Amino acid sequence: MDTLDAKKQEIDEEIQVNKVMLYMKGNRMAPQCGFSAQVIQILNHLGVAYETRDVLSDPELREAIKQYSDWPTIPQLYVNQEFIGGCDIVTELFENGELEEIVAA
Repeated sequence: MDTLDAKKQEIDEEIQVNKVMLYMKGNRMAPQCGFSAQVIQILNHLGVAYETRDVLSDPELREAIKQYSDWPTIPQLYVNQEFIGGCDIVTELFENGELEEIVAA
């Protein structure tokens, strides 16, 4: 198994164990980009428990998550093992009230 496959398996395990999982640049205390910061702000506002992984500290993870989701940008939010989307989609779902329903389910 190559490193990328191993990382994808790691991702698979993380989204199974954590109901809400965010792959982002930086961490919840120190987001390293505005889009990651915005998603953190939304999750904190909703008051849900969530885990994060910093893709900047792990280039292989950064590449693997893009392949895993077939989505080119970071951050990426997973809820109940389902890929929700990046910052724009998460923001839109939050604004129309759907994200709250998704994380409550």
